[in-house]
Amino acid sequence: MSKPEMNWAAINADPRFQALHRKKSGFLWGLMIFAVIAYFLLPIGAAYFQDLFRVKVWGPVNLGIVFALCEFVVAWSIAGVYAKRANRDFDAMAAEIIRDAHNIK
Repeated sequence: MSKPEMNWAAINADPRFQALHRKKSGFLWGLMIFAVIAYFLLPIGAAYFQDLFRVKVWGPVNLGIVFALCEFVVAWSIAGVYAKRANRDFDAMAAEIIRDAHNIK
């Protein structure tokens, strides 16, 4: 038994798919802007705020190293925030579209 062909143009034009795409794109653009700002604060701080980045926190560890290590925290936090939002909102919206995909014309 062969699977029926999907009408991808109709799925793309479906208002539910458009709403999913709009919500997800807006959310991802916000996360990307936050990530880019957080990323570029490190080289900007290292270049223009050297005295601040040299402040010792503990032994040989200074604020520059702490800030650099915080980049990992930011990356993992962004991944966690996205996963939580995707599981809560985007996956439910996508499941509804997938369930009706063969009926969308």
